[in-house]
Amino acid sequence: MRVKNKLRLGFGFLFLVVMFFGASSLFYINQISNSAKGILKDNYESLSYCREMRSLLDDNSLPLAPALDTKFKAALLKEQHNITEKGERQAADSLSATYNVLQASGGSDSKIDTAVKHVRKYLRVVEVINMNAIVRKNDMARTSVDESLTVLGFASLLAFVILFTFAVNFPGFIINPLNRLLTGIRAIGPRNYKERIHFNKDDEFAEVGNAFNEMAERLNEWENSNLSRIMSEKLRIETIIEQMHDAIIGINEKQEILFINTAAKKILSINSDKIVSGTVASISRDNDLFKSIINDSKAGKPFKIVVDGKDSYFQLETREIHVPNMESNISRPLNIAKTSAGKVYILRNITEFKERDEAKTNFIATISHELKTPISSIKMSLKLMKDERVGQMNAEQQQLLEHINDDSDRLLKITSELLELSQVETGNIQLNFIPVDPTKIVDYAIESVNFQAEQKGVKLEVVKDDNLPDVNADVEKTAWVLVNFLSNALRYSSERSKVVIAVKNKGAEVEFSVTDTGKGIEEKYQKRLFDRYFQVPTDGQNKSGSGLGLAISKDFIEAQNGKIWLKSAIGEGSTFAFSLPV
Repeated sequence: MRVKNKLRLGFGFLFLVVMFFGASSLFYINQISNSAKGILKDNYESLSYCREMRSLLDDNSLPLAPALDTKFKAALLKEQHNITEKGERQAADSLSATYNVLQASGGSDSKIDTAVKHVRKYLRVVEVINMNAIVRKNDMARTSVDESLTVLGFASLLAFVILFTFAVNFPGFIINPLNRLLTGIRAIGPRNYKERIHFNKDDEFAEVGNAFNEMAERLNEWENSNLSRIMSEKLRIETIIEQMHDAIIGINEKQEILFINTAAKKILSINSDKIVSGTVASISRDNDLFKSIINDSKAGKPFKIVVDGKDSYFQLETREIHVPNMESNISRPLNIAKTSAGKVYILRNITEFKERDEAKTNFIATISHELKTPISSIKMSLKLMKDERVGQMNAEQQQLLEHINDDSDRLLKITSELLELSQVETGNIQLNFIPVDPTKIVDYAIESVNFQAEQKGVKLEVVKDDNLPDVNADVEKTAWVLVNFLSNALRYSSERSKVVIAVKNKGAEVEFSVTDTGKGIEEKYQKRLFDRYFQVPTDGQNKSGSGLGLAISKDFIEAQNGKIWLKSAIGEGSTFAFSLPV
């Protein structure tokens, strides 16, 4: 029999027991109620009518006056309609006859006395009959109550015994198979796949036992299959992750922690109890650093964390976990789709590289500063040598001096850029923010490169919007960026060409751009053009710079909460632009 049917039978039997006990109680309670009604209603009303008639006889002169006679007959009539006991009918009729005799006796005292005696006699007979009936019914009601209490007590005891027996034995019907199943599951836990469960009855528990045995059999097969080796490899990978010095955190698509190694726990100050009992959301509530890493707000730039009382620098890398979509593979086996299964966050410790970079920056700043003095001396010497008062030089000597002067200018520009770069890298860059008219920045930059443009025959054309708002910027640093754009544009523009400087109002920003008509920049180089020390390969006609100008320009603009970008295409020239907030 199925467990469901057994439960229905068991609870159905309990329902019948409760219904039987309730029906018995209602029957005997109704019987007691009926007995009480008989005592309190019928006989009590008969006594009331007799008392009313006796009062009329006692309190008034006889025979009764017409009005009193009417009351007496009304009470007598009610009594005649309320006959409930044996002999009460004859007594009521005799009472009616003697009363009629009393009323017809006229003024004879002897007849009145005789009639009154008979009336009182029959009144007493009616009262005695009803009083005896009350006593008798009371005894019957008590007997009925006693019998009802006995029957109900027996029924209660029987119901209690049945329910107690059911409560003690029935749970075992469910619990015992579950305990056997639990014992089997606990045996499977330590990889005892030989454990089996057998039930003699044909019910759901037997099906569960068969399913358990089948599961154990398959686990036993799995233990000896390639899956076991795969799991061993998984454990090996987890061990490798655990021993890595970089902090590694794995999060699945449900925002649950898959793994987190000791290095990550130490850096983020997360104990194992929080990982076991908490989710990503719960840990993020108490750990701002963990929250910023999970939200990718630390991605890109290095950031500092104090570990063991020492400043350490880390860089966040995020990797998306993709797994094949099996449903998609079934429908389209040649076009394998992948779905996201979570993310891996890697905190690389770059403290050593950061320290080396700072040492490099300090070294560059020192060397650049030291080189400026001898280069300035060389420039001064060149200027003196060009003076005819020192002496005349032939054409070859003049050409050599021009080369030396160009190389000196180039060295001086490189050392200046290196000094600017060292300031940016060390965070010592000083910005003097003031509201300034964008036109003044453009004029300052054009004045700096005007001579160079005239020598090459390049026309500088300014295009600007009317009523330009002021920008909040450092005039010198912003003009330096614009000068760098113009210098590059002049270098790569052909003679007799044109360079356009545009200033446009973009609402909350003002956009500065420099457009040349050079050969343009290949797309593969554009993404790296603002990287430090990167130089676009040249054809030898143009001298290459240091690869620092655009990188420093980017740092200057971003330090002023601006944006910088370029647009270029081969054969169409290039546009370098930046924007600053108004």
